[in-house]
Amino acid sequence: MRGYALHRVLAPGATLLGDGAVRGRLLDLGRYPALVDGAGRVRGEIYRLDDPELLPVLDREEGYNFERRHAIVTLANGRRARAWVYRYRGPQNRAVPIPDGDYRRVHPLQENVNGDDRR
Repeated sequence: MRGYALHRVLAPGATLLGDGAVRGRLLDLGRYPALVDGAGRVRGEIYRLDDPELLPVLDREEGYNFERRHAIVTLANGRRARAWVYRYRGPQNRAVPIPDGDYRRVHPLQENVNGDDRR
């Protein structure tokens, strides 16, 4: 998402289509959010990848506890589309549920004098 650390990897090769949502549950793992299967809605941003070489780079950044797969997403204008999402496959014993699926509400961006963004 804009302003969070992985955006620096995504931004050069992708175009923001807007806010959107996907079916699932959102967990707070401390430093970053995790999408898992569930009946809720998880909010985020939808991007079009302009550079297909970006997918393996994103895979490496997400790490081994995440699996990239297709899902149906709903954009803010109501349009539905098929998109890649990363589902978390790691341990959940220390994860804190985010019931409304909005990571930005729980971890709002804060200015950081070191230039480090959150994930």
